[in-house]
Amino acid sequence: MIRKRPEHTVSGGNVFDDLRLPESDELLAKAALAHQIASIAIHRHLTQTETARLLNTTQPKVSDLFAGKLAGFSMERLIRFLNALDRDVRIVVSPKPRSRSHATVQVSGMLSGSVRTNASRS
Repeated sequence: MIRKRPEHTVSGGNVFDDLRLPESDELLAKAALAHQIASIAIHRHLTQTETARLLNTTQPKVSDLFAGKLAGFSMERLIRFLNALDRDVRIVVSPKPRSRSHATVQVSGMLSGSVRTNASRS
């Protein structure tokens, strides 16, 4: 019997864009910020209840955040959460290199590397 290799698609670097979801760049940036928040809580050995207290929110909201259910979280709110966890957040605006066709959004941090997204639609 001949084994057939499973079909797959190589990602363009943004799974949300690969799935053709609207606002895929914002979704990827929010996911990267949420990952930073969860990584900090895990690193500090915080429970969801302790994390909620520090973030001035509820445990169910923290559960949603950790599970990647980010529809109820704005970028601004996630940034406030990072500030509450004693993290500085820098927003840097710079011209894109001519060698790249699209401008990008990048989220980077000490715990999880960086994530870059295309800021414009093709």
